[in-house]
Amino acid sequence: MAIISRGFSGRRTSQDARLPPGQYLTTDFPVLSAGPTPRVSLEQWEFTIDDGSHVLKTWNWKAYRELTAERITTDIHCVTRWSKLDTQWEGVALDTLFAEVSTNLPYAMVRSYGGYETNVPVEDLTGKKAWIAFRFMDEDLAPEHGGPARILIPHLYLWKSAKWVRGITLMREDRPGFWESLGYHLYGDPWNEQRYSGE
Repeated sequence: MAIISRGFSGRRTSQDARLPPGQYLTTDFPVLSAGPTPRVSLEQWEFTIDDGSHVLKTWNWKAYRELTAERITTDIHCVTRWSKLDTQWEGVALDTLFAEVSTNLPYAMVRSYGGYETNVPVEDLTGKKAWIAFRFMDEDLAPEHGGPARILIPHLYLWKSAKWVRGITLMREDRPGFWESLGYHLYGDPWNEQRYSGE
């Protein structure tokens, strides 16, 4: 009979290497929201970047969809411990939107239809690290997953990828958003297990 040391589970697979600590793989896409699902028509939808005092730029759906879109294949990680690998999205890079805005403010509050907010450093929105996504797995983004558009910041826990996105307020100082004010980590790096305040 073979003797197996406690905690030994064999060789790590390439999928295991892509899982942050404490995460497990799922093939589903669980729906988790802080409130009811807003239903935003394309005629009503707009995205605004402001500095808290002045509107710096606004796009309606037509203007947004005329911007250059990209296809993104990435892993996503939820704070509730599931991860989904090789998800496929289509969206507009935040670099493209910020190219039309002049600012040096270091922090951002991402705002959603329905009132949800989450804070993110601006440097985590640029450098091809974040997109405003409108398609998932070659289909229009469903309302329960944030359609018509959500922000996608895959290197952070998924609560930072706000659904039903409507704008970004740039800020001089960081402040907590919805979940952060209830004890979630201000930053939310899955590789450092930054789930809750103090971690």
